[in-house]
Amino acid sequence: MTPTSLADWLSYIESQHPSEIELGLERGNKVLAKLGLKRPKHNVITVAGTNGKGSTCAMLTQYLVSQGHSVGTYTSPHFLHFNERIALNNQPCEDALICQAFELIEQVRADIPLTYFEFSTLAALWVFDQSELDYWVLEVGLGGRLDSVNMIDADVAVVTSIALDHVDWLGDDINVIACEKTGIAREGKLLVSGVVNPPQGIADTAADIGAVLKQKGVDFQFSAQQKTWSWQNEEHRFEALPIPSLPLQNAATVVAVLTYMGLEPQTSALIELFASAELTGRFQKVSQQPDVYIDVAHNPEAAIELQQRLAVLDAQPIAVCGMLHDKDIGSVMSILADSFETWHCADLAGPRGAKAQDLVAYLAPLDINTQCYSSIALALLGAIEQAKQEGRPLVVFGSFVTVSDYLQFAKGKNDL
Repeated sequence: MTPTSLADWLSYIESQHPSEIELGLERGNKVLAKLGLKRPKHNVITVAGTNGKGSTCAMLTQYLVSQGHSVGTYTSPHFLHFNERIALNNQPCEDALICQAFELIEQVRADIPLTYFEFSTLAALWVFDQSELDYWVLEVGLGGRLDSVNMIDADVAVVTSIALDHVDWLGDDINVIACEKTGIAREGKLLVSGVVNPPQGIADTAADIGAVLKQKGVDFQFSAQQKTWSWQNEEHRFEALPIPSLPLQNAATVVAVLTYMGLEPQTSALIELFASAELTGRFQKVSQQPDVYIDVAHNPEAAIELQQRLAVLDAQPIAVCGMLHDKDIGSVMSILADSFETWHCADLAGPRGAKAQDLVAYLAPLDINTQCYSSIALALLGAIEQAKQEGRPLVVFGSFVTVSDYLQFAKGKNDL
């Protein structure tokens, strides 16, 4: 029977391929050719990177929409609802349109097997095509060169950061990873690199492709003052910009993308953007009494960013942490060990979920207060009580799954 609801379709597409991840463009390209999609009126902007993809996509989308452009944004994963992945002008797409996309893809794919992510990506592209948009902003899922988002040629490619992550898929050589992520660039098209201390693989791959490379620290710079920051290249300078709640490194990359695309951003519009931009799960304050922050930090680079955010809080916070076992747990724990008064560690469900004891093992030699729980919900009950009693903020972090579990928990709580 053909699925009818979005929930039924999602269950169906999960069952259509034996692997959750299978990198490669051949399967998706065959189906894409059958769909016969058009491109947006202006540009396809594709964003890759180890960290910062989501916040970069969010700021680009918010700016373009604020300037009167129509924008389709594809991101992953979602927290509560699949519709979060496919947004039109910053609003999640309706169930009916996504179901229509899945139905058409199912008809044209014949016997071509597609992964869950390939189904999702093709659905997003079809929805954007039907909506006749000015811009598409596409977030790479994993890597770049072989990710299904790369089925569509980017007019503007963006690489936010490069670090060791997904080593089982991308390898443990930083230059190889750089080449994979830079593989979203196209000949004669703009490639903006926001990578700090970039590996040589970025420039080498850009040269091989023939992309027009603009690099942070080479072609454009930024600097932070106490409460504001500035950005400049050879032709433009923006000053007295507000420090955003999202990472400043990514904000600087966004200004570069807008500027090198030729959109001539005005300082007033950038001030409005950075004063208001936020994104679910990026050091987002979601509750008071106690103050609760959620953050998807799950690798060393993101942990360093979180550590810097925690240092300015009025009191040493309490942690609720859950992680996936295929992440660099040891490095994350080492970076953040002294940032929290107490660690409430929890098991994460699913085959990739690490056990609380796995996390605590890295903290045991450091004589740090730790507690273990069988779920994020139970950890939250204990941590919230401590935070209230001691007047400390609470930070929930470690994975998209961890933040999603918090949001599910909070839906049923009146005081969160």
